[in-house]
Amino acid sequence: MQWEKNVQATTERFLSWRKKRSLARKARQKRRNPVVDWIDAIASAVLIVLVINQYLLQAYQIPSPSMEPSLLVRDRIFVNKIIYGPELVPGMLKMPGFRVPRRGDVIIFESPEYISSGPVKDILQRIIYMITLSLVDIDKDEFGQPKHHFLIKRAIGMGGDRIRMREGNVEFLTPGESMWMPEAKMQESLGMHYPVVRTFNPDDYRYFRQSGIGIALMEAGLAATQDQKDAIARYYETSQESSGTVNFRMRALNDEIYVNLWQYRTEWALEPYNFSRAAYWRILQEGYYVPFGRIFPMGDNRDNSRDARYFGTVSLDKVLGKGLFRYWPIYRFGGIR
Repeated sequence: MQWEKNVQATTERFLSWRKKRSLARKARQKRRNPVVDWIDAIASAVLIVLVINQYLLQAYQIPSPSMEPSLLVRDRIFVNKIIYGPELVPGMLKMPGFRVPRRGDVIIFESPEYISSGPVKDILQRIIYMITLSLVDIDKDEFGQPKHHFLIKRAIGMGGDRIRMREGNVEFLTPGESMWMPEAKMQESLGMHYPVVRTFNPDDYRYFRQSGIGIALMEAGLAATQDQKDAIARYYETSQESSGTVNFRMRALNDEIYVNLWQYRTEWALEPYNFSRAAYWRILQEGYYVPFGRIFPMGDNRDNSRDARYFGTVSLDKVLGKGLFRYWPIYRFGGIR
């Protein structure tokens, strides 16, 4: 039949065209310089790595001990970037994700303390960092150390929470609740567990109390006791990193019912007129408030972590991904919880 002949003729023409095209492509490849082929292959590989790192999984190297023991210094991990929504281009235009960060997630985010060197260098730094799978970081400070553009911590406080520290332990006041909840009980209620490291023992806090009040007395131009001076001498260096000493110091300076200055036979706040310190004391006493649309990240190594207690809450738009698994060193390969 005529239609069968037409179909056969069309098929034959298509197959002939396809064969000629294949032969022409092979002929062009033979004439190409091998160097061009290598450049093509490398460029394709780089593009694939960039796309995967930007939109799916990004390699990241742990720069500090703030997440010990969950993550150690120089651990290399992959971060799930699609879950919270990747950026369309590095540093801007964040796309919607599958969900927002949840309490207990290990997250990577842009450091609020990072000082940019300009958009061109920021984008170049991210591209090189991604291409080399976190091996090369061109963003250095004046001492040649990485500037920590990104931080990795645990999402502790969520929108509407209040977070406070009591002798180094985290307590939560969640929306609608009237009682502060210890972190251990919060973990239990969520059915999860993550290890928290403490540098200081509970007994250390009696020394922090002595050193905190002693520092406050001397700042107010009064004499500290010998016990307070001994505590200051023993714990001054470490107390700079301890919210415990800061808490006692601010309390002595601003709480009129706290400090019993027995050597002066009276009780008063040392500097109730210092409003900036009074505001900080209120934060320590009543907790940090987490606005909706933001989170409060903290390191698992609580006494050795620069986190939201220092730079404040973090916008959800600045959260880039969720820690997925460690791939190096190989003996630590495994998921991140």
